[in-house]
Amino acid sequence: MNATRLLPLGKALVKFFQVASLNATPPRKRLLHSSLRLCSSPKDLKSVHAVMIKSESHQDSFTMNQFITLCSRFNQVDRALLAFKQMEEPNVFVYNAMIGSFLHQTEPIKALQLFVEMLKSEMLPTCHTFSHLIKVCTQIPATGMGESVHGQVRKMGFGCHLVVQTGLINFYTVSNRVEESRRVFDEMSVRDAFSWNTMIFCCVNCGDMETANELFDEMVERNTVSWNTMIAGYARLGDVESAASLFKQMPGKNLISWTSMISCYSHNGLFKEALETFEAMKEAGMSPDKVTMTTVISACAHLGAFEVGRRTHHSAILNGFQIDVYIGSALVDMYAKCGRIERSLVIFFKLEEKNLFCWNSVIDGLAMHGRAKDAFYIFSKMTESHVKPNSVTFVSILSACTHAGLVEEGRKMFLSMTMDHSIAPEMEHYTCMVDLLARAGFLEEALDLIRSMELIPNSVAWRALLSGCKVHENVQVGNFAMDKLMALDPKKSSSYMLLVDMFAKANRWAEVAALRWKLKGMSVQKGIPGCSWIEMDGLIHEFPAADTSHPLLVSFSFSYLD
Repeated sequence: MNATRLLPLGKALVKFFQVASLNATPPRKRLLHSSLRLCSSPKDLKSVHAVMIKSESHQDSFTMNQFITLCSRFNQVDRALLAFKQMEEPNVFVYNAMIGSFLHQTEPIKALQLFVEMLKSEMLPTCHTFSHLIKVCTQIPATGMGESVHGQVRKMGFGCHLVVQTGLINFYTVSNRVEESRRVFDEMSVRDAFSWNTMIFCCVNCGDMETANELFDEMVERNTVSWNTMIAGYARLGDVESAASLFKQMPGKNLISWTSMISCYSHNGLFKEALETFEAMKEAGMSPDKVTMTTVISACAHLGAFEVGRRTHHSAILNGFQIDVYIGSALVDMYAKCGRIERSLVIFFKLEEKNLFCWNSVIDGLAMHGRAKDAFYIFSKMTESHVKPNSVTFVSILSACTHAGLVEEGRKMFLSMTMDHSIAPEMEHYTCMVDLLARAGFLEEALDLIRSMELIPNSVAWRALLSGCKVHENVQVGNFAMDKLMALDPKKSSSYMLLVDMFAKANRWAEVAALRWKLKGMSVQKGIPGCSWIEMDGLIHEFPAADTSHPLLVSFSFSYLD
């Protein structure tokens, strides 16, 4: 037989098998379910919804369940609700899907109202219904209602369902009720990794790292979330040693693990270690994200590590990071603290969007460089842009006034803070004003301000006053400030040194000799030794005060002797 005559036969067979397979299931429903799976945009949803109405498939509970779930994924809750209301007899699964859609959009009240409608329809809830209800109580939050839901869970026999129990642990965790969380956890006959991690997070969130560590040790199969939760918990409490120990033991580190450890070092003042961990992260082949980059740039700012910060900035651009308000504010702060205020201003003015952190960073940078007038100009532009200043903004502005000696401007800004912006002065604001007035010689006014404070003055405020007394040789006010300092911090050496200098400047050598003799018999603390960082060839070198063990210092000493 000729091969060309076989072609029509082959086509006929293919057509026969296609029709046979389509007849096995209803063709419209099969096509519709396939279309739902292929939906990739809200526009596709609209077309499928039209087909559902035309074919009356919008009354089919299985199809509607899929459609509502898909609407939730594309944040089309209004379309899902419209389709739901067109159903004559939705079943419990459709109700669950619609309640879940409201929860996905953080609309717990609407979810609760729908649950009430469901009960009015004499529909019995399932374990997934209660799982949604518990999340509703978590989002509101409503402790009393959560307890009622817990009671209904027990009453209807869903108390042993894993998804419900884990939801209850999370609810009590959000409500800071650790005992109830632990009671539910202990009642669980089966626990998965998620329930273990939720219970550990509950303990970590309440600062109970001892119990969290016990649970962590009991876990048969720890996952990355378990390790990261523990590291973050120790980091938040400032226990860097425990966090670092866990980090080293961790078998598989992800981006969150590395970023958590970098943040742990940075937030606890160990900026050099933060940069070293960042370098180790890159060597491990892990690419940083926006949070990592922001934390690293901030660490460079505190160290004054210009070259490392500049390279990080360059790397962020090459890797396609958008210089948004978070990275942008960190860069503004970093360049300012590294002495590159002009570059800091360039970054600031290039930012397409500026939030409060960006404005505060540039104002603080200008204040740090003694450019008070420019700081005032930026502050005026900030208010013109309808960005409301906060307490941090005014600390920077008052600090700028202190560095520039702008007493009258400082007084006006201090009053404006409360009168125009309804910001109650905090200790930092009072200390800035005391420092400003004391440096300018308004010692009595500074003392009156301390006495009028609604807060209890701390040692920093009194030390600022004592420092001003030393400059202006006011022994009477200085002695009064020193009496207050001795009551608050009797073993602080810097306070006594200020008093000694004040007496010496006023040629009162008898008091100087008496005070020094007194200090010999007291266990006065010199405090933690100072520490300096120097950046050389992109490397950070740390030099504690009076430490001669650094290799560079040793080599310098030998070369000098030679």
